[in-house]
Amino acid sequence: MNAPESKALRKGAFEANKLAKRLRRLVGQAIADFDMIGAGERVMVCVSGGKDSYGLLDVLLTLREHAPLEFEIVAVNLDQRHPGFPAHVLPEYLASRGVPFRIEVQDTYSTVKRLVPEGRTMCSLCSRLRRGVLYRVAGEIGATRIALGHHRDDILETFFLNLFYGGKMKAMSPKLQSDDGKHVVIRPLAYVTEADLETYAKDRQFPIIPCDLCGSQETLQRKQVKQMLREWQRRHPGRAESMFRALSDLVPSHMMDRTLFDFANVKASGHRERAGDIAFDPEDFGTSSGT
Repeated sequence: MNAPESKALRKGAFEANKLAKRLRRLVGQAIADFDMIGAGERVMVCVSGGKDSYGLLDVLLTLREHAPLEFEIVAVNLDQRHPGFPAHVLPEYLASRGVPFRIEVQDTYSTVKRLVPEGRTMCSLCSRLRRGVLYRVAGEIGATRIALGHHRDDILETFFLNLFYGGKMKAMSPKLQSDDGKHVVIRPLAYVTEADLETYAKDRQFPIIPCDLCGSQETLQRKQVKQMLREWQRRHPGRAESMFRALSDLVPSHMMDRTLFDFANVKASGHRERAGDIAFDPEDFGTSSGT
């Protein structure tokens, strides 16, 4: 090996190690900020075979080795009987990592194909069916937490999907009760970008399994929003970071939700109010905010 090749290898290893540390830091920070995992928890990590769930499992396994508290990890995959699905890949990978796992086989693919008209998007129904199966499995294995692989970009995309198409100011919660009321769902990758997960998956050489059910549906609203956000970030670096920070810095008095702020009882106090009627504060914005 010549000197330039050796230097390139060292640089690649350095960058990979730096990325791994960043992911561990961000996941650890999210877990601490939202009290996601406590001592004695049994965490069911939902592993689909995609880069996000592989990354989540990998980082949680590493954090568990150094965590000041003990918790269990059980990997669960739902085999939805997609045509051509390589059923051997995940069991072989999980066994090689020494992770307890369960492969749940349920043919939701046929159900989705039967019920969704040709040309219509399948994600909504597929997601509901998958969620129901995973909730059942969580109860059967005694999981106290269900860990999903949604990342920062997913959270932002969901915010804009609700804003544009649902008329709601709503995103994805890092930690919330499941919709059946029986489980606690956590998203430890909440602070992690998709770009970092893509690079991490390549560095770690995860055996990625593509989703063949809806992956070719380019007209999905989520994909349109994803493209919009990427273009914004390309043209205005820092904008995505600014929008994500905004999700944690809400000012109810400057919105219009009467359930969050008592507008009916607003009265002039005679005193200067920092959160008074100032809708836009240019002095608070720096050049790096993506404006």
